Amino acid sequence: MSIPSLLQEYIPDLSYYESIYKNLHQNPGLSLQEHLASETAAKELRKLPDFEVRTSIGGTGLIGILKNSSGPTILLRADIDALPVKELTGLPYASTKREVDGADGIEKDVMHACGHDMHIACMLAAAETLSKANSIWKGTLVILFQPNEERGAGAKAMIEDGLYDPERHACPIPDVVLGQHVMPLAAGQVGTRTGISGSAADSFRVTVYGKGGHASQPHMTIDPVFMAANIVVRLQGIISREVNPQDSAVITVGSVVAGMTENIIADEAVLKINVRNFNPETREKVLKSIRRIVKAECDASNATKEPLFEPTSSFPFLVNDDDTTQKLSDTFNDVFGENHNQNCAPLGGSEDFGTLATEAPNKEGGKGVPSCYWLFGGTDPEVIRKAKEAGRMEDVPINHSPLFAPMIQPTLKTGVQALVAGALTFLKS
Repeated sequence: MSIPSLLQEYIPDLSYYESIYKNLHQNPGLSLQEHLASETAAKELRKLPDFEVRTSIGGTGLIGILKNSSGPTILLRADIDALPVKELTGLPYASTKREVDGADGIEKDVMHACGHDMHIACMLAAAETLSKANSIWKGTLVILFQPNEERGAGAKAMIEDGLYDPERHACPIPDVVLGQHVMPLAAGQVGTRTGISGSAADSFRVTVYGKGGHASQPHMTIDPVFMAANIVVRLQGIISREVNPQDSAVITVGSVVAGMTENIIADEAVLKINVRNFNPETREKVLKSIRRIVKAECDASNATKEPLFEPTSSFPFLVNDDDTTQKLSDTFNDVFGENHNQNCAPLGGSEDFGTLATEAPNKEGGKGVPSCYWLFGGTDPEVIRKAKEAGRMEDVPINHSPLFAPMIQPTLKTGVQALVAGALTFLKS
């Protein structure tokens, strides 16, 4: 039976998974607090015959294992955490939730503004489909739900908690790791790409030190706000004058905090900086240049001590294995036809998905197995068409926007089809 025919026959009525999606969307959990998502995933997997479920991996992470005779082991991954965003979609199932973030003790609005609720619903429906279709494939299927993707630490935490350790959680070692992400592409579309498919991202906190005092006597102080302002402007010179124009990189100073009132010069200023790029050499160069410029600006202002650099998160490059991606693309051509773009633009955002593959033991006695990560659309095609005609693509809500919420169908169906087709590409028929 061909994969398109199998999808037609075995994908269940998705209305049940639509209701799961709405409940997850309405009740999101911040990173490491994804309790409902984790409990829902475990409960649904346990309903399926022959799935072995193991929970509490790296926090709220879990796996479901379906062994179906001898054959390859395929791992499908979905992330489950939400974001500190106040939802403005106006949907009847919109989130109004607020919760205290365990990372800093601050109460925040919470929203599934990146589509991870859609990832969960797609994965659960895909698990049911593959369970029902177990007569036409052989091998081992691992369904993995990962927490804390948004802070770039969930995959690493699962690995460090013994995901693949036979004495701990004993996840079967995958031959291939697969994953997907919903994006503001037209719903029904799927995109693949070989090689580097997502940027690396490095975030850190920089503290610069001055000497506080009264605003009427600036000559008696060393102003950290002035230092910080010059740093913010000067950092953009790295992009315009140090990075090859045919390459790309982004430096964002997302937060600058100093002082409490207008007539007091503060003692210090704190900058939160994020760097993204697609080239390992550029990454190293930009990070070195940031340190050079921050130190130079502090020296120029006669800072009272050296600036402090504190890393807060780091995402690796997302790299799709060429052979794996080509095989997957061939399948997607059969399933999606003209709705499959096999040379989609690289993901500007960053992902820790690849860690599940690069840290997996391989047959050669080292680490690293092939992986592929693809994109699928969640935006009403009519919204995109009108935005293009008006030259206003910036009006289309993107991931992390308070207005981002995928249209449920055909997004859910497309995500399920892609996961099932992806798994069947590598499982033994």
